Amino acid sequence: FFQKTLTAVKNWFTLFGWSKGQNPISIPYSLRRDVCKVQMTSSQETVFKQNLGKDTVYDMLFHLSGQLLPGVTSSKSLPLDPVERMLQLHWQHSTLLAFLKSQGAYLPHVMPEFLLEPDDYKKWIKAQTVPKVDVKNSDILSDKHLFILEDSMFETMSKRAWTDVLLQIYKVFVLPRVSSRNITDLFYLESVQKMPRIKSEPLSSNIYSPYERTILTWLNKHYEKNRKTVWKDCQKGEVPPMRWIVNFDRDLLDGLVLAAQLAAYCPYLIATHFVRMYTKPRTPEQFLHNCLILVNAMRAVSLAIDIKV
Repeated sequence: FFQKTLTAVKNWFTLFGWSKGQNPISIPYSLRRDVCKVQMTSSQETVFKQNLGKDTVYDMLFHLSGQLLPGVTSSKSLPLDPVERMLQLHWQHSTLLAFLKSQGAYLPHVMPEFLLEPDDYKKWIKAQTVPKVDVKNSDILSDKHLFILEDSMFETMSKRAWTDVLLQIYKVFVLPRVSSRNITDLFYLESVQKMPRIKSEPLSSNIYSPYERTILTWLNKHYEKNRKTVWKDCQKGEVPPMRWIVNFDRDLLDGLVLAAQLAAYCPYLIATHFVRMYTKPRTPEQFLHNCLILVNAMRAVSLAIDIKV
């Protein structure tokens, strides 16, 4: 499950996270490596050359939010001293996490050191465990929240931390762009009178944000409005029954709900694709059949988000 989530996050941010177009990322490797430009001398050019000229997570954040992190820019140079460089990166990650939390991100489990490179993490642990003689850095070199992880466990934690950071960036800067319009379609209002409404008030759900519930409302609207039109001449069953769509996983597994959304905007796909779907799928093969048709329909209209069946 987590691997599928990571792949979906990686694909979305590769395609849509950057101002200059597609920029392939790897989680956590490229995000850790390209986190900042490094000041270099001629003798060190070959060592740090890979970090120069690449967009960083700060460029991504500015593109998606329009806001700059206080004291941090993508062109900011790092100290050449390895320990000073690690401390600077740790401060930048702390600033990043504090900024995201101030925007509504939920990241209490992500420590700044989890976002470092493995070698920098080891330097961080070493700095934490030596006697604290530097008064200036006594607040930084504190073992109050020290987690000493083995190499393999650190990689797992780092991958999870970067994935969650990207998910929260999406939640606080991309999802709020979803606009909620008053539904004036009389046919829709009449057809859903017997169906519970999805409330958009902030405290009406402890799982989904108001923006996510707006998307659920949109899914319910188009499914109910289009199911009788899309599958009235279905080759593999009758018109699918009414349903209440309340989540983004189990209720979408059979492909019918997403097909109804696509048909709302591309009705010409009904005759070429959607009439061949199973309207009451029961077996894994029928679910796979429906999702194959859905993905092929997305490709037919050049909706290239690299989604797998």
